[in-house]
Amino acid sequence: MNIVAKKFRLYWPLIKSLQTGLLLMTGVAGYLSTHAPVHWNDFLPMIPSLFLAISGSTILNMWWDRDIDAKMKRTHKRPTSAGQITANEVLRLGLVISIIGIGWAFYVNFLYGLVVFAGLFCDVMIYSIWLKRRTCWAIVWGGISGAMPVLSGRVLAVGRIDAIGVLLAAAILFWIPTHTLTFSLKFFEDYKNAGIPTFPSTYGNQFTRVAIAASSIIAGLAMSVASIWIGVAEGILALIIVLSAVLLFLAATVVFNPSDQTNLRLYKYASIYMLSTMLLIIPYHI
Repeated sequence: MNIVAKKFRLYWPLIKSLQTGLLLMTGVAGYLSTHAPVHWNDFLPMIPSLFLAISGSTILNMWWDRDIDAKMKRTHKRPTSAGQITANEVLRLGLVISIIGIGWAFYVNFLYGLVVFAGLFCDVMIYSIWLKRRTCWAIVWGGISGAMPVLSGRVLAVGRIDAIGVLLAAAILFWIPTHTLTFSLKFFEDYKNAGIPTFPSTYGNQFTRVAIAASSIIAGLAMSVASIWIGVAEGILALIIVLSAVLLFLAATVVFNPSDQTNLRLYKYASIYMLSTMLLIIPYHI
């Protein structure tokens, strides 16, 4: 049992539980965003299949990035970069979990499985392996992969890719730069030391701040329009609009009053914003 507990403590950080939990929550919200009754035979297996697919892709990314993680102060103590787990062990774990998650997703529903697979493929193959070390615009593909959980949940619920699902995915897609670009400003030297191109290193800090503000505006608008289309109650819609306005205000402070403190505030609020709005779009019939 001690060996199992030790392995679990080493493996658990590989999935980035907070990030994985937030993405899983978007998938749940996507499924529950309809006013139709919940089909429990689909909904219940969706949760573990999506969790495994997200976790598997994250583990594979950790395996691929172990060399650059070792060069960054923020990540050099991760089990992969610190040598606590062998590269082959991490690769095997990531592949097994990914295959189970994707296979389970296809078993639940083919179109749902296809969207889940697209998220994993964009995240691991396109974002991490192909583009991350080549261009700062890799975050676009990272955003697409991050948008797949909410789209997959919506697809499983309605049986097709619809306009609301696309809007929810767009909200995530444009929210991710708000989240990650503030990170690249804060840890500029870390990314520079690891040789990873970022918006600040490629275009400068001011352009990055404007990009953060622009992505925040689009994310807030997409979420607000999706909420209207879903048909949330007026009070809930008003709250979503207020939350979006706060996001835009913090993004504006990053542009016009830049500092490490304002960057940190926006970074933290971005996660709170996405989690809150995803919970709010779930109709009360659940």
